[in-house]
Amino acid sequence: MAREHSLIGCIGVLTVATRGSAGPGEVMVKIRGGSEAYIAWSPAPLPKGATVLVIESRGSRTVDVSEWTDPLSPFADDPARPLA
Repeated sequence: MAREHSLIGCIGVLTVATRGSAGPGEVMVKIRGGSEAYIAWSPAPLPKGATVLVIESRGSRTVDVSEWTDPLSPFADDPARPLA
């Protein structure tokens, strides 16, 4: 199985929740000028819609992911953030 090393470090969004070691989900990853779906495994369950970081490629369109929070995006509960 050829691993896709170009996936590591890419950001995606879960379209199907992961169940930790109980089962995979599905992630849409922005890569090669578009978006592609991959089977996603995570150490802990993650909900549908979670933003994730691809941390490993297992080959055969399967990746390991970790929950990701963009460090440049404002936090919803930040008191310094201006109100809309």
